[in-house]
Amino acid sequence: MKRIHIPLVVLSILSLFLLFCSQVSGTGQILRVSDGAAMSLTEVVEDLKQTRIVFVGELHDNRTHHAVQLEVIRALKEANLPVAVGLEMFQRKSQPDLDRWIQGKLSEQEFKKIYYENWNFPWKLYRDIFTYSRDGRIPMIGLNVPPEITRQVAREGFASLSPEQLGDLGVVSCRVDPEYQAFIRRSLGMHGHGSMTFTRFCEAQLVWDTAMALNVLRFLEENPDLIVVVVAGSGHAWKQGIPMQIRSRSTLPFRVILPRITGRVEQENVSVNEADYLWLG
Repeated sequence: MKRIHIPLVVLSILSLFLLFCSQVSGTGQILRVSDGAAMSLTEVVEDLKQTRIVFVGELHDNRTHHAVQLEVIRALKEANLPVAVGLEMFQRKSQPDLDRWIQGKLSEQEFKKIYYENWNFPWKLYRDIFTYSRDGRIPMIGLNVPPEITRQVAREGFASLSPEQLGDLGVVSCRVDPEYQAFIRRSLGMHGHGSMTFTRFCEAQLVWDTAMALNVLRFLEENPDLIVVVVAGSGHAWKQGIPMQIRSRSTLPFRVILPRITGRVEQENVSVNEADYLWLG
C-alpha cells in the first residue's frame, strides 16, 4: 500500500482548525456554575427558553469570545425562538442605521463606516454576528450612550451632567465599598485608572450599565415576545453590571454566560453571584 505523506504545515493548520472548532462547540464546553455540571449548548438552550435576556460577555479583542456569542445567538434562532441582539457597540441614537442594516438597505461598506462611528475595535471581530443577524432578519438594538457622557462623568462626576444629558437615567449612585471595588477590579482587570478617582470611574461604569439596562427594558416592553441576547464587555455582563440594573427595575428572568478569562473568571473562582454559565473554550 502506498503511504500518503501529509506536509507538516498542513497538519499544523488542521490541528489549529480543530482546536478552534472545539473552543466554539457547545459540546462539553460549558460549566453550569450552580453545581459545576458540564453542559452542552443544546442543554443550556433548554434553560434559556425560560428567560427574556441572555448576557454573553466578551473581551472586545478576543475572536473566540465573539464566536461564542454567535453560537448562542444561532442556537436560539435554530431552536425557533424569537431572538434579538442588544449591542454595547452601538449607541441608541444609531438605531435607525441598525434597522436599515437588518432590512438589507445598507451595503457592508456603508455599514462599516457607521460601525466605526460607534466602535473602535476591528470590524472583522464582529462581522459574523452582524451578517448572521442581517441574513436572519434578527433585530439589533443599540444600547449605549454617547461616549462623551461617560467621559464627562469619569472626569467630573455624575453630578456634572445636565438634565438633557441625564435623559431617563434617573439617579446613579456609586457605592464605593470593598465588595464593589473588588468586582470592578476583577471584572475589568483594573488596578488603577490614571488620575481618575475610583468613585468617578465607578459612576461612569454605572451610567453605562444603567443606560443599557433601560434600553433593553424599553425594547422588551415594546417587543414582549422576544429574547434579547446582550453582547457586551465582560465587566458589563457580570451579574453586578447590567443585570443588577435590570433586577432593580424588573422581574424579567435573565441568564449570564461568561467566557473563561485567565486571572479574572475561571472555573475555580466563579460563583452564582457573577454568572450562571462559564464557557470553558
